[in-house]
Amino acid sequence: MRNSGTGPGPITPDGSPVDFYSLLPPSGEPELVAQVTPPGGAVLELGAGVGRVTHALVEHGFEVVAVDESAEMLARVRGADTVLGRVQELRLDRRFDTVMLASQLVNTVNDADRRELLAACARHVKAGGAVLIQWMPADAHDRWQTGMGRQDGDITITMAAVEEVSPGIYHATMRYSYGDSNGDDKVWTQSFSSKHRRRAVRRTGRGRAAAGTVPDGGPHVGGGEARLKEAAFTL
Repeated sequence: MRNSGTGPGPITPDGSPVDFYSLLPPSGEPELVAQVTPPGGAVLELGAGVGRVTHALVEHGFEVVAVDESAEMLARVRGADTVLGRVQELRLDRRFDTVMLASQLVNTVNDADRRELLAACARHVKAGGAVLIQWMPADAHDRWQTGMGRQDGDITITMAAVEEVSPGIYHATMRYSYGDSNGDDKVWTQSFSSKHRRRAVRRTGRGRAAAGTVPDGGPHVGGGEARLKEAAFTL
């Protein structure tokens, strides 16, 4: 099944509603970056979207390069250098103190894509740097059910549908709604596929981070000496 989206405003090729994501604030990511990045350090944000996290990182004084394959998303990024393109194909002539792989990209159902995403992290992190990977943990997948959701102020997020279409592969549709004080209600949907993973990464000796999932593994991240953090996201 292909990712898709509906609702007002531009919708990216992967189904993301740009106007909806522009409403969302950061949720602790900048503080996590600050824990592993030297003051004023360079951060490569892969899957930056509209700059939900980017703008806060810039305010923290970091030098940020934001990468996304959606021109509509990147058009809303301010204060950072932007690169339009697929993360898997990214080859910048520099390395960064911290590399972020955001938006649960590592939960892609395509294992070849996942390896290429992680290889992009490895190509761009400095020795001794950090790679931050946002992923959907297995226990969160196990809790998915139609109707679950949360409300944050004027924003309501609901899982409108979910189906395990093959072993470990889920197809879900989220419903996002926003209602302001003027009664101007907006509704979007986003449908996507996600792979159930026991672990976003595995670790090998001496603090080295080997990217991948159990049991199939993947490329090493950060030349064998990069620190790696896993940022789990749940509904």
